[in-house]
Amino acid sequence: MVRTVKHPEVRRGEILAAAGKLFQAQGYQNTPVDAIIREAGVAKGTFYYYFQSKDEVLAALVHQLVLQLVEQGQAIAADTSLPAMEKVRLLLRGQETQVASADVMEELHLPENRELHERINVETILELGPIMAEVVEQGLREGVFHVDDSLETVQFLLAGSQFLMDAGLFDWGPEERARRERAMQVSIERSLGAPAGSFSFLSDGSGRGDGP
Repeated sequence: MVRTVKHPEVRRGEILAAAGKLFQAQGYQNTPVDAIIREAGVAKGTFYYYFQSKDEVLAALVHQLVLQLVEQGQAIAADTSLPAMEKVRLLLRGQETQVASADVMEELHLPENRELHERINVETILELGPIMAEVVEQGLREGVFHVDDSLETVQFLLAGSQFLMDAGLFDWGPEERARRERAMQVSIERSLGAPAGSFSFLSDGSGRGDGP
């Protein structure tokens, strides 16, 4: 039988796809490396050539999510047919996009994965922040936002919302979370100099998907 040789990125992608499928079906904790190897149809040595551990696979899957968010954000920001407020709504909704599975995101909230989770948050702020700042600059030109230092303000808001609304850090009940969502809405409106109520979709759920 002729051995099939695949491009390294193709093989790596197949391993990630197999891992994501298994994490979704049976959970991260219940998925051993051997199961990923069988699902991907690779040798054990091949798996360890690309990933040193299952945790490294998790990190790669979440990195994919950040890249997806960035690509989606760039497409939204570049759409000349959309006003700034609609772009902001779509950008914030995009952050609800699921990665390979909700279980992967739940895994990030475990104490032992705190460092990884923080790295992902930092990467999101650094990569998505400039895209959102570009949209805020459009809003300044349209007269819907009034703010100095667009990038720094956006990064501050992203960091604050990611930390305070992190279910892995704060076990807010439904009412407590709703109050903080309303407070977040007001904080964003005031920070960007936007009309009162223009970010109401953040607290009424109308602008968000059904992501984790």
